[in-house]
Amino acid sequence: MMPAASPVSSVLPDSSDSPVPKAGDRAHCMRTAALAALGEIDPPTKAAAARALHSAVLEGRMTWATDLELDEPAGLPGRPARPELVEPRKLGRRSMQSPQGRAVLLHALAHIEFNAINLALDAVWRFAGMPAAFYSDWLKVAAEEAYHFSLLSARLAEYGHAYGDFPAHDGLWDMCERTRDDVLARMALVPRTLEARGLDASPPIRARLLQAGDQASAAILDVILRDEIGHVLIGNRWFRHLCDEDSLDPHETYTRLADQYHAPKLRGPFNFEARRDAGFDDAELAALAAWAELDVQKAAPPAAQD
Repeated sequence: MMPAASPVSSVLPDSSDSPVPKAGDRAHCMRTAALAALGEIDPPTKAAAARALHSAVLEGRMTWATDLELDEPAGLPGRPARPELVEPRKLGRRSMQSPQGRAVLLHALAHIEFNAINLALDAVWRFAGMPAAFYSDWLKVAAEEAYHFSLLSARLAEYGHAYGDFPAHDGLWDMCERTRDDVLARMALVPRTLEARGLDASPPIRARLLQAGDQASAAILDVILRDEIGHVLIGNRWFRHLCDEDSLDPHETYTRLADQYHAPKLRGPFNFEARRDAGFDDAELAALAAWAELDVQKAAPPAAQD
């Protein structure tokens, strides 16, 4: 009796007939395989598939058909019935001093990482005609997001919970939908905006976990922050590459796209060191500093009148 194919192997094309595939070989196109992984419903299987696809590229078993236009199937992204998706305002905040509150936080972070796998896989399959390095970069991101999801899922299990146990929101994927036809907007508003917010949020969350005595979860945050700097850097690099191709000013273009696609307003405090490492330039950091100062002024109590 033949063993059943594993869920992961089902997204990897059979390379037995062509151990060294040629560039543009549709039968061994990793963009096609990334689309299959994006449609996977089971989160652990999707995470394992993303990492397996990245390994296949590194080992030279797969290649890219960069100009291949793929039809979008129904039901993207694949996701389980739970967690229940609700409006962000319906997600209550809980103290991290309780185990339940920390479990809710870990679940929220796992949901972000699960969505980040989807976002990276979507960039790989959706945008034809990019350089091969674009697809390699975003498949690497997908694999690292999958690793983060696995770390958080394992830690969540130690709290007696699993992904899907708590409600979550769909803000990250919503921006993916809005930018589905515009790779420049995708690079501007997903890695450089939404994912960059994670660089700012990580230090205070880590501090609260340590205050609650949860060193293990704080250590996972360290891994995620290290990798997310690289992910935002990839987004910055491709955003500027696309701007250069069309002779666009990146600062003006970002402002225009943020307004056009209704990106969330940036609010401090900002992690300037991480953002600099992630490729934001001096002008962008100066603008963030000015916005942070405005936030401080707005939050300050009114001066007493004599």
